[in-house]
Amino acid sequence: MTGAAKGTATKGTATKGTATKAAPAKATTKATTAKGTVARAAEAGGGEVVEVSIRDARRLALAAQGFAVRRPTGRIDRRHFRRVLDQLGTVQLDSVNVITRSHELVFFARLGAYDRAALTKWLWSSRQVFEYWGHEASLHPVERHPLFRWRMDKGHAWGGVRESAEANAELVAATLAEVVARGPMSVGELESVEPDRRSSSWWGWGDGKRIMEHLFWTGQVTATRRNAFDRVYMAPERWLPAAVLAQESPTVDEAHRQLLMVGARALGIGTARDLADYYRLPVRRAPALLDGLVAEGQLLAARVDGWKQPAYLHPEAHLPRRRMRHQALLSPFDSLIWERQRTERMWDFRYRIEIYTPAPKRVHGYYVLPFLLDEQLVARVDLKADRQAGVLRAQASWLEEGAPATPDEIVPRLAQTLTEMADWLSLPNGVQAMPRGTLAPALTAALA
Repeated sequence: MTGAAKGTATKGTATKGTATKAAPAKATTKATTAKGTVARAAEAGGGEVVEVSIRDARRLALAAQGFAVRRPTGRIDRRHFRRVLDQLGTVQLDSVNVITRSHELVFFARLGAYDRAALTKWLWSSRQVFEYWGHEASLHPVERHPLFRWRMDKGHAWGGVRESAEANAELVAATLAEVVARGPMSVGELESVEPDRRSSSWWGWGDGKRIMEHLFWTGQVTATRRNAFDRVYMAPERWLPAAVLAQESPTVDEAHRQLLMVGARALGIGTARDLADYYRLPVRRAPALLDGLVAEGQLLAARVDGWKQPAYLHPEAHLPRRRMRHQALLSPFDSLIWERQRTERMWDFRYRIEIYTPAPKRVHGYYVLPFLLDEQLVARVDLKADRQAGVLRAQASWLEEGAPATPDEIVPRLAQTLTEMADWLSLPNGVQAMPRGTLAPALTAALA
């Protein structure tokens, strides 16, 4: 880890081994090796601040997010899916299906082409994964269920859901009883809710949907998916292991501390806001909890070149020694980039979702995927899977201003990634580049 001319990292994995004499409290460490320096900082119990260059911060982040390992060359199965989920800690769900579901893109970015039906089967039938509100609606290993009970004990974040539950106590009880008796079941299958109350104006959510969402938020029911993405609800004991349900609930502070540690491991390095945002924890409470983890030696205080805020480094974060080689199109909801301020700070890449922006006002397109080339975000592509035509359409393709690579370096590998995606999505007519965007002419030529 180099601080701005503070030294150069020469080892790969930051661990707690080989303790040496601690530096004085609040000293700044010259990061001569990732292993040795981090070990000293860990042994110092938070007394040292590790200087990290922006280049090394990127490498730490990419490695933590699963981009430092080679993609599998053989058959991809549930062992690979579990490895990705364990490394990321959580995977956000989203209903937009312009290309394919976002969570499928997250696994594709790290594993390459895999059988989507195999992922679907593992997620929605293995009982190793559960869905709950983490970073929005997200997937989590079932073992982490106790860490979210503090959120389940609070009222729903959306006022309309809370109000429906408070105003319809009898309907809440009847709905819960029906789900326990008949689940798994969808909102549309409820008999305790009159048909005209199952859907209405508020996002198409009637009382039935709002009450079911209340029960889901509060942990009284859990959910899986069927028909690829339709959510169905059931009693928690029908999905979650008895041993998990029997675990004592941690205190709010302890749950937040553990979730911050999961976020730190998944991000490698980040500010208090970055780590709190991973599970949508209260940002104002995060610094005190993180400083406590530093004092205990579970995290390391760090300073990243160019960042205004203090940073926190996971002591087992892996720092690749050589330039990383990887290419991937990233879902807008990929955990590498979902915190937009961090993405801009880390890569000087300003990214905004334009799905809800009127078409004439969109800058880059409707569903735009950043393109990761080695260690940098160098381009972005507005993609749509035209299933009827059997084509993956690059509706617009843009070179990132100031990208540290030329179009001649970017376009062949972008074309390769798009072609791989079209094959993975079983689109027989491949990729078509539309004539919009600064990369469009070169991409069209490369795909010809």
